Amino acid sequence: MERFNAFKRTNIILQHLRMSKHTDVAGDVLLERKGCAGVITLNRPRFLNALNLNMIRQIYPQLKRWEQDPETFLIIIKGAGGKAFCAGGDVRAISEAKKAKQMSEDFFREEYMLNNAVASCQKPYVALIHGITMGGGVGLSVHGQFRVTTEKSLFAMPETAIGLFPDVGGGYFLPRLQGKLGYFLGLTGFRLKGRDVYRAGIATHFVDSEKLSMLEEDLLALKSPSKENIADVLETYHTESKIDKDKSFILEEHMDKINSCFSANTMEQIIENLRKDGSSFALEQLKVISKMSPTSLKITLRQLIEGSSKTLQEVLTMEYRLSQACMVRILWHREVTFLRSCSC
Repeated sequence: MERFNAFKRTNIILQHLRMSKHTDVAGDVLLERKGCAGVITLNRPRFLNALNLNMIRQIYPQLKRWEQDPETFLIIIKGAGGKAFCAGGDVRAISEAKKAKQMSEDFFREEYMLNNAVASCQKPYVALIHGITMGGGVGLSVHGQFRVTTEKSLFAMPETAIGLFPDVGGGYFLPRLQGKLGYFLGLTGFRLKGRDVYRAGIATHFVDSEKLSMLEEDLLALKSPSKENIADVLETYHTESKIDKDKSFILEEHMDKINSCFSANTMEQIIENLRKDGSSFALEQLKVISKMSPTSLKITLRQLIEGSSKTLQEVLTMEYRLSQACMVRILWHREVTFLRSCSC
């Protein structure tokens, strides 16, 4: 049974890695100067704008150029198609490449370099996280100065369900959310929707989706704007939004339980805390955790504990090493699976 579960988990991981078709086409991402801004459009709507290596290699140098350009006053990043900002990273090439180890090194190293570039960008960076935002999409947005969510946004870090861990700087931003909320989100993969993405502290502003294009136009129309000018425009739209304004945070009534149960330093103790609590909420989280990869849960908890006292750069270095260790395991299972299929 243990061997079967490992085999099943490997297949799930490989399915996740194949979540979108890898292409080396310039049209995967659009990089444009509009008005006062540099605009990045993730342009793979058919694949929920999943991030591939080709896109990373286009975005990073352009981001650096705009950062140094005196005529560029802000940077906007968005997703095409309306369904997703970016549903995650497309690393299919790693799982299928002949030189898989090299591909793994390149993808994760360059993705994390881009995450760091977003965090250290000297120009105001506005991420319009409308629609599905997971994994690699979180890394492209959460480290930026401004993150705008809508009622159609969906945020999650679901990696523990597929044998991985919440990377792209998850070890930095998750433990810095209120209480133990980040530990809960990282370990369970809980999905936040709409205004709750703002209430959790992941987004900085909430805007009605029907006004998102108007917001972008107003930002582009600014003349030599300062960071404060940009913040004023975002705040105006945020203040005017009425959708779900009177609703409380979906996890508000459970925060005491989250803070209590997820404050332990081991997964065994977290599980025991949930069992002792015995509430319907706690028992539901036990069910969720029982479906996750035990190895991923332990890696993730240690990642969050260690990351809580590290800088983002230190966390990304730690996560890069973790990513390579995880990929070695994934690729080894791939080879074993292949060899077994040949021997049948």
